[in-house]
Amino acid sequence: MSSSSQASERIRSLLDDNSFAEIGALVAARNTDFGLKQAPTPSDGVVTGYGTIDGRLVYVYSQDVSVLGGSVGEMHARKIARVYELATKTGAPVIGLIDSAGLRLQEATDALNAFGEIYAAQVNASGVIPQITAIFGNCGGGLALIPAITDFTFMETKSALYVNAPNVLAGNYKEKCDTSSAGWQSTETANVDVVADENELIAQIRALAAFLPSNNEDTDSFTECTDSLNRACPNLDALTGDPAAVAAQIADGGVFFETKRGYAREMVTGFIRMNGAAVGLIGNRTKTEDGKESYDAALTANGCEKAADFIRFCDAFDIPVLTLTNVKGYGANKCDERRVARGAARLAYALASATVPKVNLVMETAFGSAYTVMNSRALGADMTFAWPGAQIGTMDADLAAKILAADGDASAQAECAQAYRKLQNNVESAAAHGYVDAVIEPSETRKYVIGALEMLFTKREDRPARKHGTV
Repeated sequence: MSSSSQASERIRSLLDDNSFAEIGALVAARNTDFGLKQAPTPSDGVVTGYGTIDGRLVYVYSQDVSVLGGSVGEMHARKIARVYELATKTGAPVIGLIDSAGLRLQEATDALNAFGEIYAAQVNASGVIPQITAIFGNCGGGLALIPAITDFTFMETKSALYVNAPNVLAGNYKEKCDTSSAGWQSTETANVDVVADENELIAQIRALAAFLPSNNEDTDSFTECTDSLNRACPNLDALTGDPAAVAAQIADGGVFFETKRGYAREMVTGFIRMNGAAVGLIGNRTKTEDGKESYDAALTANGCEKAADFIRFCDAFDIPVLTLTNVKGYGANKCDERRVARGAARLAYALASATVPKVNLVMETAFGSAYTVMNSRALGADMTFAWPGAQIGTMDADLAAKILAADGDASAQAECAQAYRKLQNNVESAAAHGYVDAVIEPSETRKYVIGALEMLFTKREDRPARKHGTV
């Protein structure tokens, strides 16, 4: 397969069979500096157009690395901006397939302006239509901002994403730490959702697209639910440590699409369907289902920011939010201390300002202000459920006793802890004060959550008039 056909072939693999219609196939570069006029530039290095995924309209562009390295120049950028213009007008997602050398040097300031035109088109579309980027080759320099502005980013296993190449970082070189690699970008930055080989990557993009509405006013993005709405989920409490496993159990057909899979794995984010409707899910992970990874039941700076960004997307596109809470406090290390207050504030802000239906399930522990941040009643949770035996309170009873009975001996502190656990930290106490709406059996979680979301389907909530918040 030639590189020229590869850009088009990726589009055809992504879209439904025979649905792609190309736009701007005859566009070519206008600049003539440095012999550019003599170099053929078919489609100016980017194939653009529209088609369908599962019968729904999407717009797509795919960079052609065989034409001047897929570099971005004036006409190249105008084609991408044109796709965004049409997508915004018609209310359909944009999917960008990136494989590019970056800025086209022969076009200098025209190329720089071209980058700006793409950024502006993306910003204008943000919160109006879903934006997805997939990186199949190089995505460096100013081009790296394009996936950063979009809502979801996919990387092919051998692709590269960077602002500065690894070798130009002080004290670093590619063999020492390849900061451009898909592995590093997915685990060390919040830039990447999924890493896979090319065929699997395209399948994953289609899977994500199935969860997303076409635009922020789309109220018809439901699928037929063939799963029982009252299906029991036995032994669900055995999966408390891994919200991803819980999500798969309660979801229609057992399907959970996890986002930002490699980043801040102590916080799980992703999509499920319940009774055919897409639901955004976040949860605190303390261990993976296979037992190979374990984490503190704590909110970290990275985890908070990951969840906040996800909630803001869900709120922009009217996707309900379900939180699975199991948290005791905040990340207690020097790295977290630098940023966790800001991160937790962003998470609290995202949840408090979100007007979509919000349901919280306390699975095991919910202590201190970390619990408050995880979609508590105070932040506007519409419905709060808890499993029997869940602990909700200020802090662990043993720690509280060391403060309340500081002058007592070990026996006095143990007695104090027992009393604190009985009076303050049990789920019945929280329910008695109105902070929990129902204590439910784990096996009945699916039924109760679906019922709550159906009840909240017509929810309407306004916020004070303002230009925008500042958090």
